[in-house]
Amino acid sequence: VSQSRYGQRDKMYSLLSEDVIHEINQGKAQQGLETFKKFMLHMDDCYQERLKDIVIFFDEKTHRAAAEFVVDGIYLKTDGSLPEARKQHYVIKAGAFLELDQSHKIKRITTYYNLPEWINLVK
Repeated sequence: VSQSRYGQRDKMYSLLSEDVIHEINQGKAQQGLETFKKFMLHMDDCYQERLKDIVIFFDEKTHRAAAEFVVDGIYLKTDGSLPEARKQHYVIKAGAFLELDQSHKIKRITTYYNLPEWINLVK
């Protein structure tokens, strides 16, 4: 569960607080590290993605960070009510906003990408 085909998840999970809030793009916020791990397993099941051209911004005073990146992916398995997956390739810009707690663990992750544009790319 801790290792995916994309890298060492244990290292990523070690950066998150136990009660991390994940604000999913155009979805309901979820809370808790175990819930986030389940979300990542679902993502691995439906998508094969690699992030590239990552730029990170950090403000030490407010303990907030932002990252802009490009998602290079393949849509592997139909995800809920989204279009049917047929191993479509897509490349889309995305971003994430992070808030850190006093122990420098990530306590909030807010992700964003243009969902209508992604749908157009995989249709």
